[in-house]
Amino acid sequence: MDPLSHAVTGAALAQSAARRKEVVAATVVGVLAGMFPDVDIFIRSETDPLLNIEYHRQFTHALIMVPVFALLLSGALHLFVRRWLSFGRSYLFSFLALLHHGILDAMTSYGTHLFWPFTDRRESWSIVAVVDPLYTLPILLLVIVGLLRRSPVPARIALLFAAAFLSLGALQTHRAKLAGYELAASRGHEPVRLEAKPTVFNNILFRLIYETDDRFYVDAVRVNWWGNTMVYEGASTDRLSVEEARQGIPEDSPQYTDIQRFAFFSDDYLYLPSGLNGTIGDLRYALLPDSLEPLWVIELNPERPEGHVDYRVARDFGETELERFRRMLLGDRNLDQNTE
Repeated sequence: MDPLSHAVTGAALAQSAARRKEVVAATVVGVLAGMFPDVDIFIRSETDPLLNIEYHRQFTHALIMVPVFALLLSGALHLFVRRWLSFGRSYLFSFLALLHHGILDAMTSYGTHLFWPFTDRRESWSIVAVVDPLYTLPILLLVIVGLLRRSPVPARIALLFAAAFLSLGALQTHRAKLAGYELAASRGHEPVRLEAKPTVFNNILFRLIYETDDRFYVDAVRVNWWGNTMVYEGASTDRLSVEEARQGIPEDSPQYTDIQRFAFFSDDYLYLPSGLNGTIGDLRYALLPDSLEPLWVIELNPERPEGHVDYRVARDFGETELERFRRMLLGDRNLDQNTE
């Protein structure tokens, strides 16, 4: 999730285990430790554009590294908080805040190497959006109340709220998947795999993706907290294998290796975006939940096989896209959709 969500969740965990006289210092430790695993954003290369996405949410987010990082971080922070906290208490608060980070990231749809180095599997449970103010703001307010009152009780309430909200997210994802399977069945399809990913800022509107033997199908589904679901039918595209994606790139070229790395990162949701010649897209994410317009792509350069691919991110929402997203989020029935 976003840094603020990690900061306030880390603070809430630290506060919840603190004594009254420790609340302020525990909050500082919790905030810093809660955000610490994202130091991997500094792992990057001017010549290898995929290095960052390869290592983001990798070893720094792994559960096995939590006690190691807790020891290092609490040792460094203890120089500043030893007046209020013993080393053991600093370690406890660091450990709790660090522990949540990888787990919370695994609850998003991006993918986290939670069990590195024992497996290269990327955990992505898709039960909460990468940014969701409905999760973050109540916890932030309760952490502030805890600070003002020097009490761990508001933080414990915040953790109960977080557990309830994430449980609701898991239920919403399950309902979205059920709607996806029903939609596929209505088309006479038996999905090889199916994903439902919450869109940004909410757990109501989901991006549905399912795969048949040769195609990907993309739709959006609105799953209200109560009442019926609403499906906004999207489009389909040919699935793309790594070999098909090569487009004449030699096997001994760094670009061929980059295609394989991008395929792993995208969980093999590779396709050729329309109107973007020489590019390969990650179908998991788009500007709109029912769209085939990619959020990020790699661009091949067959004339320069000795170099790496280019990696491009398109995050610009125009007014048209924003308005369509708003209408879908609010359940506008005037858009093309099926209702259930």
